[in-house]
Amino acid sequence: IGGRDKDNIILEEEFRQISDEVIITTDDGSYGTKGFVTSQLEKLYADGTRIDRVIAAGPLPMMKLVAKITRLHHTTTIVSLNPIMVDGIGMCGGCRALVDGKVAFVCVEGPEFDAHKVDFDSLMRRNDAYRDIEQQKDHACKLDALISKSRE
Repeated sequence: IGGRDKDNIILEEEFRQISDEVIITTDDGSYGTKGFVTSQLEKLYADGTRIDRVIAAGPLPMMKLVAKITRLHHTTTIVSLNPIMVDGIGMCGGCRALVDGKVAFVCVEGPEFDAHKVDFDSLMRRNDAYRDIEQQKDHACKLDALISKSRE
């Protein structure tokens, strides 16, 4: 389990209940080992640990690197994708991702996919398309204005 700091570590007790071993990393070293989960994954492989399956959820760059590492070791790897989702039924297309060279609608076909088939670069570009708008403090959803207007 990894997080920016101790306050961002989630589900630790739940993982301890179902796992033989839980390794925790924090970017700042405030809890567990200082560093990233990907460094610990590489260390496990280097130590000869047998890994049957990896499941990753979190930032796209981390999942991309996990997929790269596990591909080298032929380890089944599942990622939980988190693209922009609007309607949850695939109609808007906001959640599109390239998986195995084909368009997948993450909200209805996922969000879990074989990490070795996901085109992380295109997904990161799509997610970054709205980054500036998301960071605007005065941004207001246009849908809210339409709803208010229709009630008048």
